[in-house]
Amino acid sequence: MKSRLRVLFSLLLLTATQTWAQNTLQQKLTTAFNRLQTDEQCRYGTVSLTVLDAKTGEQVFAGNPNVGLAPGSTLKTVTTITAFNVLSKDFKYQTPFGYNGTISDGVLNGDIIIRGNGDPTLGSWRWENTTQSYVLNAFVAALKKAGIKKINGRIIGDDSQYGTQSIPDGWIWQDLGTYYGAGATALCWHENQFDINLKTGPVGSAIKVAGTTPTVPYLTFKSELVNATAGTGDNAYPYLPTGLTNIMYLRGTYAVDQTKKLVSAAYPDPAYDIAFRLLDTLRRLGIMVTGTSESSLSLANKGLQTPPITTTLTTLLSPSLSQMIYWTNRKSLNLYAEELLKAIAAKSGAAVTTPNGITAIQNFWKARGIDINSIDMIDGCGLSPEDRITTLTVATIMQSAKKEAWFPDFFESLPIYNDIHMKSGSIHNVQCYTGYQTHQGRELVFSIMVNNYNGPGKAIREKIFRVLDELK
Repeated sequence: MKSRLRVLFSLLLLTATQTWAQNTLQQKLTTAFNRLQTDEQCRYGTVSLTVLDAKTGEQVFAGNPNVGLAPGSTLKTVTTITAFNVLSKDFKYQTPFGYNGTISDGVLNGDIIIRGNGDPTLGSWRWENTTQSYVLNAFVAALKKAGIKKINGRIIGDDSQYGTQSIPDGWIWQDLGTYYGAGATALCWHENQFDINLKTGPVGSAIKVAGTTPTVPYLTFKSELVNATAGTGDNAYPYLPTGLTNIMYLRGTYAVDQTKKLVSAAYPDPAYDIAFRLLDTLRRLGIMVTGTSESSLSLANKGLQTPPITTTLTTLLSPSLSQMIYWTNRKSLNLYAEELLKAIAAKSGAAVTTPNGITAIQNFWKARGIDINSIDMIDGCGLSPEDRITTLTVATIMQSAKKEAWFPDFFESLPIYNDIHMKSGSIHNVQCYTGYQTHQGRELVFSIMVNNYNGPGKAIREKIFRVLDELK
């Protein structure tokens, strides 16, 4: 009898201790949340915070949890968790390489074709087997194995698989020419970006373009950039060519104390660039090509169709989904998130478009009890200022990942800020975080969003971290 009483007493004491600890945490979070919400930087803004028990999903704290807010790049957690669920951790993109025509005595009478299927890693520097040199060497090796020594035809980057719209509706014009605003094309190359080198000078003077890396002789650059005073940062923006022109403008300011002296820009037509690189490589190796480099876009502008591959020489595979998601979240790669969104659309059986990917994500979480009205997505990466989602929904989706076999890979993909594993998100006057933290042995998951704050971003981040410090 005494033994049973001791056990009962111990359970009651443990329950009381846990309840006290939870109540104490709630009180601390309430104080910290109210302090942030009434801060001068948030006078005209909105603050939302949801904290859940990572194991049970029990609500630990909620402040404005059902207010739809712009999440910035924390939206990538929704896209990548859905991708893990829908595509599987071992999913890989496939890029066929082949030709259309016939081979006779080492001469191909026909076109060489690279057919894109959405692989964002093709030509990326992040893995040894995705670099530009690796990919081009693989293409050359496949041609030599087939005995092709001369090509009476063109080199074509086939970008037709995803249709003509690579940039989601809702992205702002200023972002579109930047590396982080590169469109999600069916055939990607070097993460759809290149560098524009700048020749700077004294404050107030004009900045000139000193070349590009790599060279892009098919583009013309006009700089309207101005050297700005030290400490004002990089506010230089490249603008994509409009219509059928090949002119890329650079506008804005660039501080004189910036060390990089370059601007990373988006390729207007990545499929053309990979065809251009392969054509150049073949000619340098002595393999004659009578035709030109083309893409689906350049052919369409001439009223021509992209021919299909009739004979496949090789198929390149991307790294696994887990490896791609690592970089998607660690470096907040918009291109990767948008390509994953389109892969989710393809998996659903719908046409490969951004809206269909969003519908597939909404349907997936609706089947798991989440109100899709709390997920108003415009894209998969959070770059659009029109994205809206609640912290309760983000935290709930994050909590659902905890029980999955692939969770360690997802957790490892989250950067570390303020000694917490969490994904950040920031666009104009928006700062958000979502992640996991252990508090006195209890695993927690959280999502915090601040929209329409005023003043410097560094200051609001520090104030958000003070709130999250209560979870430690």
